[in-house]
Amino acid sequence: MGNLKEIRTRISSIESTQKITSSMKLVSAAKLRRAQTAIQYLRPYSEKLNDILHNLSASAESMEDMPLVEKREPQNVIIVAITSNKGLCGAFNANIVKAVHHLVESRYAAQHKEGRVQLICLGKKGREQLSKTYPVLLSNDEIIDSPDFSEMAPIGTMLTERFLKHEVDKVDIVYNQFLNAATQRVTVEPFLPISNSEDEVSSAKHDYIIEPSPEELLTELIPKILKTQLYKTLCDSVASEHGARMISMTKATDNATEILRDLRLKYNNARQSSITNELIEIVSGAEALKG
Repeated sequence: MGNLKEIRTRISSIESTQKITSSMKLVSAAKLRRAQTAIQYLRPYSEKLNDILHNLSASAESMEDMPLVEKREPQNVIIVAITSNKGLCGAFNANIVKAVHHLVESRYAAQHKEGRVQLICLGKKGREQLSKTYPVLLSNDEIIDSPDFSEMAPIGTMLTERFLKHEVDKVDIVYNQFLNAATQRVTVEPFLPISNSEDEVSSAKHDYIIEPSPEELLTELIPKILKTQLYKTLCDSVASEHGARMISMTKATDNATEILRDLRLKYNNARQSSITNELIEIVSGAEALKG
């Protein structure tokens, strides 16, 4: 009977866990739809802005003279790591932490030894893990729960100003890029200086008459494009988080169903065995009385 009680207790516990994981799956699915809609509308806008940037770069006489395009030896580095505030989303946060460590070890090992690598952590989980190894310049947990361009823009402005003042020479963003509900890709995206590769410029070059000059337009557009790029990475990460959590909770619910099936089978077998033993004892007692 003790064994039956233990099995019943475990069945009750797993049923409660299954209800929780099923509810979390439904909540994540609802949040995913909103986040997915946001990134699907924002991504074409961001890509079009980048196309405009490359077209203007092709028309500009000297793109290298633009201060935000200046490539310098990376003495001071800032890495923007975007994670989540909550767990139960598989390897979502662990992959970002690993990617940051790998990025520093492969590209900025010398700067890290001299204490010239700083982090901007957006998300509680990343801050808790990465702050043990790297100095954190800025952290913001609330922005993950309610992504807002007006709150993200000041971060882009601060990074731009520090780059113009030569306080930082390289800025990279590490985040999970949203591909679909089941797939997220860890991405290391350069933020500053602005990429100006010859292939992109040559492929985007068109014979446009631009008024005012391309240089004036670039001076006005580049800060806006950078803020949009930073906000896009945040929306990508938020959509990826909800997708990862929905898949994790779906798998957890399915696993709970399989465990419950095995436990119920085990419970029924133990119960039948117990009933059989009781019948044997009754029959044996009756036979003993007859004797």
